[in-house]
Formats: sequence, structure tokens, C-alpha cells
Amino acid sequence: MSNDLAKRNPVNWFEIYVQDMGRARKFYETVLGVELQPMPTDLPMCGFPAEPDANGCTGALVYFEGTPSGGNSVMVYFSCEDCAVEGARVAAAGGKLEREKMSIGEYGFIVLASDTEGNMFGLHSLR
Repeated sequence: MSNDLAKRNPVNWFEIYVQDMGRARKFYETVLGVELQPMPTDLPMCGFPAEPDANGCTGALVYFEGTPSGGNSVMVYFSCEDCAVEGARVAAAGGKLEREKMSIGEYGFIVLASDTEGNMFGLHSLR
């Protein structure tokens, strides 16, 4: 199996789901000594500091109605060329497509899916 994922780190984004954005933002800013910035998206999000060319990945606090915090509420996103391609493979592999490809504005597109163990994960692409 050959694809571009083998040429880069597989995880490119994380989300921590929260119920109270103000409280969660203050917590992470205090603990980590950083300032989180509101992100211009349709969902309430505050992003962790990021440098585009730095190693590792960054992420955000997110309030997503109907998604509780606690337990399995950290979302890992896998980098893709076109997340719809990998999203189309989910059901055949035994998983469940939770949300088809959707725009997240200037940040690209995502697909949300659950694996065979019930863990939700994301697929992210710029196109």
C-alpha cells in the first residue's frame, strides 16, 4: 500500500471537546502558559499556538453541540490529500461515517468517522 501518508507524520490536528469554552480556555492558558486564539470557523473554537513549519501538530478547544467532554473527547485528525477518498473507505472497513466531507472554511475540509471500536477520529485535507 503506497500513499502520501507514508511520507509524512500521520496526525496533523487534534481537538479537545469542551462544554464551557471560557472555563476550558482559562484552564489551558493557565496550565500551559500560552494564549489560545479564537478561530474564525462556524464552530466555537480556540486554537493553541502554532508555527506552520514547526515539528509536531497543533489543535484547538472546540464546542460541538451534542459531543460531550470527558472520556473519549480528544479528536485526532489524520492528514489526507482529499478526505472524501479515505472517508469513502470507512464503512467497507467496518467503521461508521459520522459526518461526510464538510468545509471548515480557510482551514480546509474534514470527515468524521468511528472505527471498529467506537472511537471517533477525523480526516483532514486542504481540498
